[in-house]
Amino acid sequence: MGSYIVSLDIGTTKVCTLIGRVNRANQLEIVGEGIAPCNGVKKGVIVDIESVSNSIRDSIKQAETMANISVGSAYVNIYGMHVNVINNKSSIEISDNNHEVSPKDVEKLLYKVRDLEIPEDCQIIDIIPRQYIIDGYDEIIDPVGMVGLRLEVDADVIIGKITSAQNIVKSLERAGLKIDGLIIEAFATGELLLTPDEKEIGAILIDVGGGITDISVFKNKRLIFYDSIPVGGDHITNDISIGLKISHSEAEKIKRQFELALTSLINNDQEFAVNTIEDNKRKKIKVSEVVEIIEARVHEIFYICRNMLEKAKITIDGNMTVVLTGGGISYVDGNKQLASEVFEIPARVALYRSASVSKSEFATAAGMIRFVSNTYKSGNAGSKVILQKGKNSLKKRPGFFKKILKLLERLS
Repeated sequence: MGSYIVSLDIGTTKVCTLIGRVNRANQLEIVGEGIAPCNGVKKGVIVDIESVSNSIRDSIKQAETMANISVGSAYVNIYGMHVNVINNKSSIEISDNNHEVSPKDVEKLLYKVRDLEIPEDCQIIDIIPRQYIIDGYDEIIDPVGMVGLRLEVDADVIIGKITSAQNIVKSLERAGLKIDGLIIEAFATGELLLTPDEKEIGAILIDVGGGITDISVFKNKRLIFYDSIPVGGDHITNDISIGLKISHSEAEKIKRQFELALTSLINNDQEFAVNTIEDNKRKKIKVSEVVEIIEARVHEIFYICRNMLEKAKITIDGNMTVVLTGGGISYVDGNKQLASEVFEIPARVALYRSASVSKSEFATAAGMIRFVSNTYKSGNAGSKVILQKGKNSLKKRPGFFKKILKLLERLS
């Protein structure tokens, strides 16, 4: 059984923390969870490090109390607008006289696959090997100990904005934490919410949060596209507030009350009274007036996502599926019909439900734990945690992440 992994999901409206691991039965075991409001992130960008660090501290404290564990480090999510995934391949001659692959050969190969031209404001965040190839034999997961003449790797090189990574690191440091690694949000949600067939045949995963929407495309078990737009569920609330001339709080309440994205789904177009912000008078509006506003914004979000895929020359074929998630619109009835209409393929809503966590808001954090556990199988991917009773369970993933974090520290 692996050591505990701490995942931290920093969102526009909240910070979620989970402490857990994946057991031998491939089940997620959560021992601690925490959630705190967050006001220091706007449209996926950290704008107030002090505010974010306070939210991190509050969220971590809740999880620590529940788990009876002191947390010293965590894995953190990073949004699509700050990262890029580049597929790269590299190869080396196996150096051993007996032609047996050693850990040093693998380290040398992974260092070589970093050899890319990247923008000056970016830095390699991580390298994720997807397969190794020895003398033409592919789909090798761990080549150490195998025999051959030539070793190749097919890897995803994760490129991130230096300033974005620095601000994440600084936010954690002010909260008293070290960073284990930056995890692309699409990897986390894809790990948790997509079926193996969807990853193989093709899936468009749209994760609508409060202030940002992540869109990722998986095909042939690979992430082939990932980006974000600074539009989310909070914009629906703003639209209702402006359109009906009511307060933001009342607009949010009305949005949650009707939860419809298609006027055709209205069973009773009744009238109800609201308080206007202009003269604080009550006025009557119809349900259809609210739903029309919601429908327009949800349709726009999907249209922007499709337009992004077309610009990136991503082919959408009939075998693919649109998978919707996120607290921004996943609760809204009619969203999958709208998505299917815009993308012209089947759509479904993926609501995360698990006996191990109390709320669907923890889906990204839960996916991060699964991703770390499944991707870094060496047994040293755990976060720095100390049991309050005194038993020390300190394990760290060595090497690449540490080198990147040291570089970020030098650049700050």
